Amino acid sequence: MNNPIEHPLVRAHLDAVARYTATLPAERRRELLADLREHIEVSLAEGPAGDDAVRTVLEQLGTPRQIADAALAEEGRTLPAPETAGWTTLTLAFAVLALPLALVPAIGSALGLASAVIAAVRVAKSPQWTRREKQLATALLLSPVPLVPLFAVVITATAGRLTPGALLTACALGFCPSPLAAFRLSRSAARLRTAAGAA
Repeated sequence: MNNPIEHPLVRAHLDAVARYTATLPAERRRELLADLREHIEVSLAEGPAGDDAVRTVLEQLGTPRQIADAALAEEGRTLPAPETAGWTTLTLAFAVLALPLALVPAIGSALGLASAVIAAVRVAKSPQWTRREKQLATALLLSPVPLVPLFAVVITATAGRLTPGALLTACALGFCPSPLAAFRLSRSAARLRTAAGAA
């Protein structure tokens, strides 16, 4: 194998470092991975990049978790810890249920909003999502507050009056971001759980 970076052990090592450092600023993360690649290439340039030689170089670097912890510590950050699958599922369920609950006649918007608020509170209290992920999820989960009235006004202006069906449509449109928040949070939690399992 001519390029030691293409060795399966090296790729797995660098992929794990990339997963662990997902919360670093993008430029810092690119620098870290570039430095690691360069170090590995230089270390393996003098001889054949067999499995034993690759393992020795990677052991000298440290585990992906150790490398990530050091890089995160330099930035004043720590790797978030995944919470239990049950708590994550509960949070995501409240986020997803906001949309169907919003479609319940008469009391739907209140039920949907209550579900979205519970999900937002759960996200804020969870240790597994980064501050940026929490901010985005909260914005998506609470977006029905301005969106439902906005859609209701637009529909009323278009149709001439606000019917129960039009209000239901406004709720459906306004609560669409809630499942999107659940999807994004789910992907992030899965990545973190995978990274933690590899430690």
